[in-house]
Amino acid sequence: MAWVFSSQNAAFQEQCRLDGTPADQCSLADKLLHDFSTVNLWWILVVLLAFTVSNIFRALRWQMLLEPMGYRVGFANSLLTILLSYFANLFLPRMGEVVRAGSLARYEKIPMEKVMGTLVVDRLMDFLCLGGVVGLAFLLEGDTLWAFIDQRKDGQAGGGILQNPFILAFLAVSALGLLMMFVLREKLAQVPLFQKVGKLLKGFLDGLKSVLKLKNPGLFIAYSVGIWVMFYLQCWLSLLAFPPTEHLGMSAALMVFVFGTLGFVIPSPGGMGTYHALCIAGLTLYGISGSDGFSYANISFFAVQIFYNFTGGLLALWLLPRLNKKNPIAESP
Repeated sequence: MAWVFSSQNAAFQEQCRLDGTPADQCSLADKLLHDFSTVNLWWILVVLLAFTVSNIFRALRWQMLLEPMGYRVGFANSLLTILLSYFANLFLPRMGEVVRAGSLARYEKIPMEKVMGTLVVDRLMDFLCLGGVVGLAFLLEGDTLWAFIDQRKDGQAGGGILQNPFILAFLAVSALGLLMMFVLREKLAQVPLFQKVGKLLKGFLDGLKSVLKLKNPGLFIAYSVGIWVMFYLQCWLSLLAFPPTEHLGMSAALMVFVFGTLGFVIPSPGGMGTYHALCIAGLTLYGISGSDGFSYANISFFAVQIFYNFTGGLLALWLLPRLNKKNPIAESP
């Protein structure tokens, strides 16, 4: 985040110099504060509503994944642990999945490994939906996307990842380790540690297989599509809320959505910095200046990631023990 601000501030100062604006009247931080004051708060409220609906869909979908294993999970626990996972991701990348699984396993008395298995299915569906969104962006805005890819290729230095000696050494050691485990598998099966790992893997696979036992696969797919439609609406409505981007159409919003989502895929606390950098890159394709792109990224980021997820996480921390006060596990240290 500091790197993105520094680079955008340098570009902003250079633009001020070209425009003849005095340095004491050229502050990116001041511009950012001013841009926040121009936001249409009604659109931001609809953005938060769309995010809430996506969380409801995700909670209902998670209930469907757990049901084939014989666990009827409460909707409140499902939803609140999802909010808690977003809160945890603000501090440590990917920690949210562990917190989400551990919290639900604790309050619903479900083996942790089985919950983790369902989360893999959950993320796999997100990956497939992301692929669909990228494919749709290619269809509607293919020329723009290819232009960006060509620019990235032109700026890259030579040498592939497989030419790195450390990567090659890591792959060789990993392959040797897997081979030794296969050869010694019968002896390793007698070791208590490996027996425990085997039990965990079995529970993990049970969670993965839950998708094959769904009573209503069509509803599961509908929830999955609904989650990503809501995600897309968040992006488009955020663009409408900010005057410099309100003129962008729905197809342009789809491209910005793809870029921003890839920023969340990269492991950083809540997408901080990575989301901003890729949003700026996506908006630049449509003639939006870097400083305006930076403001848009912060407006959408603070509305959802900071305000909503921070508030929702604290609310989940307060509500979960109280809603489950009759659960002895919830009261344990």
